[in-house]
Amino acid sequence: MATLRRSNSLGEAEIGLSDDTIEGAGPAEWTKIDVNNLHPPSLPRSLQQPVSHGLSEILHNAETVIAEASFLHRHEYSISGHGFLVNTNEAGTVFVTNFRLIFKSKGSKDVTPLGTIPLATIEKFNKIVIKQPSGIRQAEKTPTRRLLQVYGKDMRIIIFSFRPRTKQRRAVFNALLRWTRPASLWDLYAFSCNPKNSDTNPKVRLVNEYYRLLGLGSLESSIGSIEDGLFKLHNDWWRISDVNASYNMCNTYPFALLVPKSIRDKDLLKACTFRARCRLPVISWCDTRTGAVLARSSQPLVGLMMNMRSNADENLVGALCTRFANGKEGRRKLYIADARPRKNALANGAMGGGSESSSNYFNSEIVFFGIDNIHAMRESLVRLRDYLDTHGTKSSDGMSSFLRNGGGTWGVGNLSSMSASVSTLGDSGWLIHIQNVLAGSAWIAARVALESASMLVHCSDGWDRTTQLVALASLLLDPYYRTINGFQALVEKDWLAFGHPFSDRGGMPSFTGSGALEISRFSSTPNISLPSSSSSSLRSNTPQPPITSNAQSSNNYSPIFLQWVDCVSQLLRMYPFAFEFSSTFLVDLLDCVLSCRFGNFLCNSENERERAGVFEVSTCVWQYLAEMRASEGSSHVHYNLFYNQSKHDGPLLPPAAALAPTLWPQFHLRWSCPSEAKSGEIEAQCRNMMEKFSELQKAKDLAERNAREITTTVESLTADLLNENQISNSAVALARKASLENSSIKRAIESLGCRVHVSTADIEDLPAVSPSTETVASGDDEKADMSVSIDVAADNDGIGNRICESLCPLWTPDGGCQWPNAGCARLRSQFVGLKANYDAFDRLSIDDGYFQPE
Repeated sequence: MATLRRSNSLGEAEIGLSDDTIEGAGPAEWTKIDVNNLHPPSLPRSLQQPVSHGLSEILHNAETVIAEASFLHRHEYSISGHGFLVNTNEAGTVFVTNFRLIFKSKGSKDVTPLGTIPLATIEKFNKIVIKQPSGIRQAEKTPTRRLLQVYGKDMRIIIFSFRPRTKQRRAVFNALLRWTRPASLWDLYAFSCNPKNSDTNPKVRLVNEYYRLLGLGSLESSIGSIEDGLFKLHNDWWRISDVNASYNMCNTYPFALLVPKSIRDKDLLKACTFRARCRLPVISWCDTRTGAVLARSSQPLVGLMMNMRSNADENLVGALCTRFANGKEGRRKLYIADARPRKNALANGAMGGGSESSSNYFNSEIVFFGIDNIHAMRESLVRLRDYLDTHGTKSSDGMSSFLRNGGGTWGVGNLSSMSASVSTLGDSGWLIHIQNVLAGSAWIAARVALESASMLVHCSDGWDRTTQLVALASLLLDPYYRTINGFQALVEKDWLAFGHPFSDRGGMPSFTGSGALEISRFSSTPNISLPSSSSSSLRSNTPQPPITSNAQSSNNYSPIFLQWVDCVSQLLRMYPFAFEFSSTFLVDLLDCVLSCRFGNFLCNSENERERAGVFEVSTCVWQYLAEMRASEGSSHVHYNLFYNQSKHDGPLLPPAAALAPTLWPQFHLRWSCPSEAKSGEIEAQCRNMMEKFSELQKAKDLAERNAREITTTVESLTADLLNENQISNSAVALARKASLENSSIKRAIESLGCRVHVSTADIEDLPAVSPSTETVASGDDEKADMSVSIDVAADNDGIGNRICESLCPLWTPDGGCQWPNAGCARLRSQFVGLKANYDAFDRLSIDDGYFQPE
């Protein structure tokens, strides 16, 4: 059986074959595209057409296939000569595009996440040859095995196996060689996807953050006000200066600087000459309540004897020691935090650098944090990656860590061997470096929060360890930076605006001051050792030197930003209620940075991105992440379910005992230990439960709202019914009263000798009446529903007298009337139907004598 032993951290592999024969197989199906002539730099991106390989659903905009190696069958590694992804023992097709290396499984027809990696995320790659060991007799000659080993900056190692004599590996290798190490900044995929950048300008966001720090958060800047120079505001202590607006003073600092109000611009120009790379002390964060500040700079140029001084620099640093805001006498203390080990600071004195002397700076104290340089961090991450690949669930050689070397590496009941293997994690030093950065940041935050002291932080150049400490201390001090929007402002201010060299640290092309494009500022020519194409080199048992990035070749590559995000994840683990964003948000941000798909983290400074016009021609990573969150709102995985701002509305000051970091499972273990890296599944399950609870709560609210609406409707109908009942009762009462009145009137009229006829016929249908008949119609004049007729006898003589005699109390027994001029109820003249002449009653003249007692 064939045995493949994993390679070491330098890419050197020991590969051998046992007695068993590796059987060959039929020819593989493969495609090769000429890498050198397919997309020359002069060919416009708009003319490049993607090749159809069944990847249309996963290819991004303007992503094109450069090379392909496909396989017809899938066999076990010990039997087959076919190529496949060794990590998962899976056959498939390898594609190289202008953005990614993609592995599509032959069995599942899906893209395998482990075998798919952005080209910019590849740290190095190399060829490995497995040849027939000498002294082994076999009936048939077994062909050699061709491997391609790929190291990722995201902690994975991938190995692809190819059939010999098919030139598939060469096609993929050449494509990687061309597209992972572009000589031009414009060859990066970030400039190919024709973005629609609707986000605000980074300069506007920086000035708005300065406004917030000055206590002017209600104001908002604009690109117009910046171009007109209207952003130079101030408070009682600090001001915004445009002394570096053209980047002439310091080409790695932002265009706007926050400085003490008492220091003039001409003094800043003098002070910058005393600091390495002119990175003079400026304010990164300030507390408007107490006046304490976090300032940053590079090392002072004190020289070998540590005796060089600058009055301008000392005055600028002394201005950071403002008076206390609460009326307390005296001025605050200043701590000068040197991130380097003391011996390193002294060694830099031989090259003109060094560290300050507390006797030269007012009320100051010098503190050394002992954090190692970028080279130590790079080597530490390499050892950590090798440790994870060796002791992971399934390593890059396709073997389980429990079974490698017959179980000698892990297990077999040998406790000492198990302890020795685990101790290699400590040997990597990664967690020690994380702890040092955490401890230094916590110490800075504690001095500022508890003593209201000001702090000046620097290392050598002031853009690696300085940025880590200042940004992490700001995160501990300011709750705003623990929100998603605040975290974006923090990264843009301390990492992007203040010139962390992302291109150098990531091994990507940069933009020089002369306008030319180059791999790094220290090396203008590629330093790539190409493998020999001779058959002897291909049959060598020793692997060829790995192809590394040019930034690595010039010792500039280092995972500084990755290390800082790792520190943030440790704080998120310690304070799960203090952060609005989740660990998944940090992982996605790191993947975006390492992929170089977005323009935010390209080049080495704001000046370079400004001159290259990166913002106008590339996509913004913050806009991309915001669009991801917008699809699901607050339930998106980027949000921390347990965030409670009221629990931690002030500084976070972790004690020393809490600063014990562990591996970050979601990032470090996701490739080597995928099952164990799913610690976020608890959060996912909690999120699902929260979503179900939210749905039930919405259903409950809907049901309660419907119930309230039904209750309101029933109450309204009940009120209407009661009102109708009242109206009905009133109508019945009125009808009863009218009926009684009609009956009384009818009886009264009949008592006069008249006959009353009530008819429901229309008046028009009634026969003509005699003059002795009076008719009264109720309702409309034209047509009525009821008519009343009164018939009176023909002989009317004496009728009036009889009426008066029977009804009038003023009628005298002798037949006379005591009210002769009253003009009262005379039948012939005063009655018209049933209507009495009430006008006659109004005209009655009443003599008071009528009512005198007899």
